[in-house]
Amino acid sequence: MLAMKKALFLDRDGVINVNHGYVHTVEEFQFIDGIFDLARLAMSKDYVICVITNQAGIARGYYSQSDFNELTSWMCAQFEEKGVVIDKVYCSPYHPVHGLGMYKKDDFSRKPNPGMLRQAMIDFDIDLGSSVLIGDSVTDIQAGFSAGVRKNLYLGCNDISKYGGLGNYLIISKLSEASIHL
Repeated sequence: MLAMKKALFLDRDGVINVNHGYVHTVEEFQFIDGIFDLARLAMSKDYVICVITNQAGIARGYYSQSDFNELTSWMCAQFEEKGVVIDKVYCSPYHPVHGLGMYKKDDFSRKPNPGMLRQAMIDFDIDLGSSVLIGDSVTDIQAGFSAGVRKNLYLGCNDISKYGGLGNYLIISKLSEASIHL
């Protein structure tokens, strides 16, 4: 029997790129310092690398699924140029309140729900208990905890302890601090 894999789950806006609000073009996309080094380290330690991102901008009609797909292809190509393979990007284009048409729903894929993480578990035979998630919002940490991710790292400086459903998490102020947790 083959051993299950471990994964590094990365939120996109605020972890991979600076969150300027509804980023959907190459011109707006600014990589966060340390993301390529961290991803290379994860690859060297045999982590599957998955991006898990809510994209309420699609739900709100600010940009299309096609716009998101084009930017995602470009982003993944930038990682490849730096020697990193993003195994898969999971996107939840829904919003329960502000979504338009078919995008107005609280889908199981939308964080804080664990749907994207659970789908990755199935797709790649991932042991969530051996995996690491890095997010910059409470909903990221809630999704990781409820999915059973071993280490949930909050990238930020805000006190999020008042929110429920966080379980054990660690606070990091920059991506280089995440390397000791892989």
